[in-house]
Amino acid sequence: MLAEPRRMRILEWLQEEGSARVRDLSAAFGVSEATIRQDLERLETEGNITREHGGAYLKSIPQQVQSMTLQHVQNMDKKHAIGMAAAGLVSDNDTLIIDSGTTTTQFAENLKSRQDLNIITNALNIALILGAIPTNTVHMPAGQFKAPTLSLSGEKSVEFFVGIYAQKLFLATAGVSFDVGLTYPAIGDIYVKRAMVKAASHVYLLADSTKIGRVSFSALGGVELVHTLITDDGITDEDRRQFEKRGVEVIVAR
Repeated sequence: MLAEPRRMRILEWLQEEGSARVRDLSAAFGVSEATIRQDLERLETEGNITREHGGAYLKSIPQQVQSMTLQHVQNMDKKHAIGMAAAGLVSDNDTLIIDSGTTTTQFAENLKSRQDLNIITNALNIALILGAIPTNTVHMPAGQFKAPTLSLSGEKSVEFFVGIYAQKLFLATAGVSFDVGLTYPAIGDIYVKRAMVKAASHVYLLADSTKIGRVSFSALGGVELVHTLITDDGITDEDRRQFEKRGVEVIVAR
C-alpha cells in the first residue's frame, strides 16, 4: 500500500478508536514500526493527531467529549443533503435503529419535526438530539464508551440488540466496495453493526459518494446486506448500475 492511502487508513482508525500503538499499526498494515512513526509524524504535522511515546491519539477527542459533537466533518454539504433525504423516509411513530457517525448525526438533526419516534441508538450525541423531543422514546445499549465516535460498543452492546425489532436501520460506513462490501476501521464495531442489521427489517446505508470504492480495515459483509443506499450526486452512473444490479435501491440526495 502506498504511503498516502495508508496514512488515510491510519487516520480513519484513530477517528474510530481514538488512539493506537505503533506496534499494532505496524502489524495491521504490514510495514515496519519506523514507517508507521513517519506516517504519524506526517499526520501530526497536518494537525490531525498528537504523537506520544509508542503511539498517537486523535487531537479533537477532548473537544468532542466536552461539546458532545463530532469534530471531523469532511464533505459536510453531502452529509447534510443525505441526512435530509433519509429523514424524508421516516414517519411519526416509526421504530428506528440509528448508527453512530457524522452522516447519521445529520440525519438525526433532520428528524426534529417528527413525533412519537421509538429510537434505538449507540450514539450519545444522537440520543441527546432526539431525546430532547418530549414525544420520542430513546433506548441505548450498555457498552464501552468510544470518545472518537461518541458511541457505545463491545459485547454488552451486541447483547442489547438480541430480541430487538425495528422497522428501519440507518447505517453508517467508512467504505463500501463491490468486491469487499461494507468496511470499517474498528474490528470491534463490526459485531455491533451485525447485530443492528439482524434487528432491522429494512437497512438504509447513509454514505456520501467519496465512500464508494473505498476499503477500510474490517468487513461487515457484502453490499447485499443493504436494501437502500442514500448517497449524493457524486455517484457515477456505473456505480449506481452496479448497486442496482445487486438489488440495492439507490436514492440520490440533491
